[in-house]
Amino acid sequence: MQIPKPSDVDKDRFRAAVPDNPEVVVKPMFGNLGAFVNGNMFAGLFGPMIGVRLSDADRETLEANHQTLPFGPEGRPMGGYVGLPETWNADEEQTAEWVEKAFTYVATLPPKAAKPRSSKK
Repeated sequence: MQIPKPSDVDKDRFRAAVPDNPEVVVKPMFGNLGAFVNGNMFAGLFGPMIGVRLSDADRETLEANHQTLPFGPEGRPMGGYVGLPETWNADEEQTAEWVEKAFTYVATLPPKAAKPRSSKK
């Protein structure tokens, strides 16, 4: 499976869209970036594409009114996430608005439980 690599411009655009909130953690994921709250990812970068995890109502609104894309590897998109329209790559305001909606929604979910570390014998 080929995983696209984001450019530095893509990474900067992603970081600019993520809310400036002390609860947000941005970390690398498979050469891309993910934004997390309470251990749950609410937005991710996959090559140049930003994907968000939205409430069902927000996702339906976004998909009904804009040209969204599957988010993740071709043929294996990430369930629950939607790729923001490519035309928004230059529209920081609209991208940030939907990333904020994703943050607000995912912040209401229960914190992700840490997986126990396996003991190596």
